[in-house]
Amino acid sequence: MKLAQLGYADWFQDKFEETAQPEWAPARVVTVHRDRYTIRNQTDEVTAEITGKLMYGAASRLDLPTVGDWVLVQYLDGGTLAIIHAVLPRKTLLKRKVAGRAIDYQLIAANIDTGFIMQSADANFNLRRLERYLVMVNDSQIAPVVVISKVDLVSARELEPIMAAVLTVAGKYPVLAVSMKNGQGLDDIVNAIEPCKTYCLLGSSGVGKTTLLNSLLGREALATRTVRAADSKGRHTTARRQLILLENGGMFVDTPGMRELGNIGVAEGIKETFDAIQALASRCRFKDCSHTTEDGCAVIEAVNQGIIPAGHYENFLKLQRESAHYEMSYLEKRKKDKQFGKMVKAVMKQKKTGDG
Repeated sequence: MKLAQLGYADWFQDKFEETAQPEWAPARVVTVHRDRYTIRNQTDEVTAEITGKLMYGAASRLDLPTVGDWVLVQYLDGGTLAIIHAVLPRKTLLKRKVAGRAIDYQLIAANIDTGFIMQSADANFNLRRLERYLVMVNDSQIAPVVVISKVDLVSARELEPIMAAVLTVAGKYPVLAVSMKNGQGLDDIVNAIEPCKTYCLLGSSGVGKTTLLNSLLGREALATRTVRAADSKGRHTTARRQLILLENGGMFVDTPGMRELGNIGVAEGIKETFDAIQALASRCRFKDCSHTTEDGCAVIEAVNQGIIPAGHYENFLKLQRESAHYEMSYLEKRKKDKQFGKMVKAVMKQKKTGDG
């Protein structure tokens, strides 16, 4: 297998030649474990560890490898172990806020070309959650495709308003309706997958991500679990992110379901996702219009006239506030971490001088 079949393009080779040492080679991260990685090269998958310099020199989690990354490795023990020295620059990086109260990034996958955002046509369907995924994907400059799964669970009459609602917020992107049970729409997904391109599956637990991936693989390669009948919520099946190679040469990252989907500093993703609101904003009376209470606000007028759905507008404001708040909190945290690091270095220097 050539590295190009794993998505290695001239762009990555140029970055490799700028930074690599003679004994280093490029490889792609296919799985992230707690304290180790699995990488893929031209011939095999190899267990890898990062150097202490990379681990302790990382300014944040953003500097550490994630699934889909191209890394610079040195092979040991006859090629059975690899040491990761550096991460090549990324074309795209899919990330979110870590779950809970902590303000930090969780890396999901790197160098993704297209993100398939899945929602099921049952009780799991949530238009506001779809917008959140679109913001995350758009901010990463990844091409989104919306997939409505389990359409066999609803009648054509029930599906119609679901698809109409999706088109109001995602009409400029491909929107596919599929059923893994009867095969409806699967050909559309297969036809959208290109060799040497990398895709990811995003969505809550229970929407059918792993089942879809098994269908694309043509075998039950990954474990699946049924959803709870009471609320249609799934139970986590995918325990870790992994890059999977399909027979047609495309690659998929299967990701665990995300119940919390906070975003940090995603202004560009919001602009792209809510572009209709952004277009109206240019007509507002005031250039710094917040689109909340101002007279002459074209956005508020459009909402009142039913041109912009009220839920879409309210989520726009919510995501703006959340993004700005988390970004400010993250920058403050980074500032404190940097100050603490300087203090530790000063104390160690003083201690060393005293010992001398």
